[in-house]
Amino acid sequence: MNVSEAIRMKRAVRDFSSKPITKEVADSILNAGRRAQSSKNTQPWRFVAIQDKTILKALSKCGKGAGHLADAALAIAILTPDPTEKFQVMFDAGQAAANMQLAAWELGIGSCLASIFEPEEARNILEFPPELHLRITLSFGYPAQAQLTSPPKKGGRKALDEVVHWDKW
Repeated sequence: MNVSEAIRMKRAVRDFSSKPITKEVADSILNAGRRAQSSKNTQPWRFVAIQDKTILKALSKCGKGAGHLADAALAIAILTPDPTEKFQVMFDAGQAAANMQLAAWELGIGSCLASIFEPEEARNILEFPPELHLRITLSFGYPAQAQLTSPPKKGGRKALDEVVHWDKW
């Protein structure tokens, strides 16, 4: 699968099969995040890879719409320095997330972003240091349905001319 095809075909997957993700595959996904570009190559992220079902279930309660974390084969919490101190931090975290999601898609693994609305509860669950912050967690797993091969829905994305302005607004 080439990059253009992966971008065009990728879907958010929230319903996972029970098939586990191996350490080798998880490392491949994590390496894709590690290799993301970042502002001035600061690489501000740290990742917590989670496969323990008890932890996944607890973390799934830390955000509206984060329930898919409970049934994931793998979740990756993206920890960053305080995002209010440097706005690029969340952009950098987003690039790491996108890399991991596309790498997973190529491997036949679906994913979905979960926003963490209770970061202090997530800190208690994951026990990460106070200088780091958690706003984004990704769930990963083999899709329960055949989403990897189904074509994009017609009209699912805005037309290019609806979102692009050339030279000036």
